[in-house]
Amino acid sequence: MDGDTSKDLSTGVALPPPDDEFVSEKELESWTNTILPGQYDSYEGVIIDHRSLPSDASVFKKYLIASIAQWKKERKHGIWLKLPIENVKLVEAAVAAGFGYHHAEPAYLMLTLWLPDGPCTLPPNASHQVGVGAFVLNDKNEILAVQEKNGPLKGTGVWKMPTGLTNQGEDIFDGAIREVKEETGVDARFVEVVGFRQGHQCQFDKSDLFFLCILRPTSTEIVAQESEIAAAKSSKRSRSSTRVQR
Repeated sequence: MDGDTSKDLSTGVALPPPDDEFVSEKELESWTNTILPGQYDSYEGVIIDHRSLPSDASVFKKYLIASIAQWKKERKHGIWLKLPIENVKLVEAAVAAGFGYHHAEPAYLMLTLWLPDGPCTLPPNASHQVGVGAFVLNDKNEILAVQEKNGPLKGTGVWKMPTGLTNQGEDIFDGAIREVKEETGVDARFVEVVGFRQGHQCQFDKSDLFFLCILRPTSTEIVAQESEIAAAKSSKRSRSSTRVQR
């Protein structure tokens, strides 16, 4: 990188120049034994070992600058830096060295740095969220429907099928079964996916995949979820009886 403000090629966000521009070669040579531990990945990248990070920000800064200089000599490409929440004070030094945000989870922040001059080819953050809708039909040809206690349908009197987002690592059919149980107290078994749609610029500007599933109830007692559902019932099918509304 040159001395001008650069851009994170994965996001287009302007970043400050890396600090190693202002460190003398002699000073860097004295830091040769301070390379951050980590492992090389299959794409000429480096995954820094977050468990071995110095807790002191000034020490971390010195280690990071020396490490980046070494990885440039080795012609490494993408650098992955995972900062657990207890290391939040190290973020400033990482950003000053040229790192940009990649994604965040409740317990950590992931940052990346692209070393070559060409376009960044690191995989971006997750692009989609996955939602499910449960069309629960019993032997009496009745549909399980709910009224929302919160959100845009609150107080409208609209009845809709149970819906929600899948959890991380959760299969679509498991998500549909879980949402039915949580919102209505009804146990159900998955039958099939009957359709899906894709939307864009949804929550946090991410895209959205929504899968409509057919389920059969295996229990009959309905108990509306206190925190989210105003009412729940089974009713005869009609063209206007339910809506697919997230």
